[in-house]
Amino acid sequence: MEIQALRYFYAVAKTENMTRAAAQLHVSQSTISRQLKALEEELGQKLFIRHSFSIELTQQGRLLQDQAQDLLMMADKIEHEFRTWDEVDGGDLYLGLAESYQIRWLASWIRQFKEQYPKLHYHVTSGDREQVYERLDRGVLDFGVVCEQPNPDKYSYLLLPETDTWGAVMRSDSPLAMKKTIRVEDLAGQPLFASEEAWEHDLPSWGQDKMASLQLEGSFRLAYNGSIFVREGLGIMLTFDRLIDTSPGSGLTFVPLAPKLEERLYFTWRKDATFSPIAERFCKYVLEKNQMSKQRNAD
Repeated sequence: MEIQALRYFYAVAKTENMTRAAAQLHVSQSTISRQLKALEEELGQKLFIRHSFSIELTQQGRLLQDQAQDLLMMADKIEHEFRTWDEVDGGDLYLGLAESYQIRWLASWIRQFKEQYPKLHYHVTSGDREQVYERLDRGVLDFGVVCEQPNPDKYSYLLLPETDTWGAVMRSDSPLAMKKTIRVEDLAGQPLFASEEAWEHDLPSWGQDKMASLQLEGSFRLAYNGSIFVREGLGIMLTFDRLIDTSPGSGLTFVPLAPKLEERLYFTWRKDATFSPIAERFCKYVLEKNQMSKQRNAD
């Protein structure tokens, strides 16, 4: 299977239109059509259902789309790393990040690092811990930031210096917005929003045996999207503080959970990872910054 054929397939899958995909890739429609037909013959499966003005993915096509994304990211990563291997002032970093206010630490490190390596390029994807770990393991990412202490036998990591506090984001005109803290019983019967990961792994330690009284109305991976639904009065979102604008006049209010629930974040990478030169420099730079910070705190 050729990488170029996968690029054609992925473009058509994303646009759901062969003409748009051809324009996007600067090739003829007949070229794409020929490549897709050859790909279907090679795999022995029908990937598309062709309509008059659009293309619909089959079940096999949806599976290939999910897998093709990481394969193409890996191919691009390999190409960029080898093309920039000998560059002394740049290269490409690949990062997968949890959603947190603490990402500002990573942004600060990159800003300072880029002063030394002005041709640095970085590629950032957002995801939950499962997605980040999977892509770290497959070599698609160099580094990740996750809301879970990594397995020390498999990963190296640094603990980010702050904590994220869990709370409820609601409309400011909600009766619960007047409370200083939110307990489990306050949310019983309320339509709630959270990420699936948080609902399954993080919030049960807070809700404990009362978790069954809570109703998950909808799940969101991105807090901003969830806040739009909160603003429409569709429910209350459980998320970290400082992710959503809840300042006076925003129409939204953040109330911390009680008992207090906090999360630590970890900057992590595979212990057996073979880094590109720029990724190796960045890892060394972050370790040095962390050591300097520890020394300042000790003094």
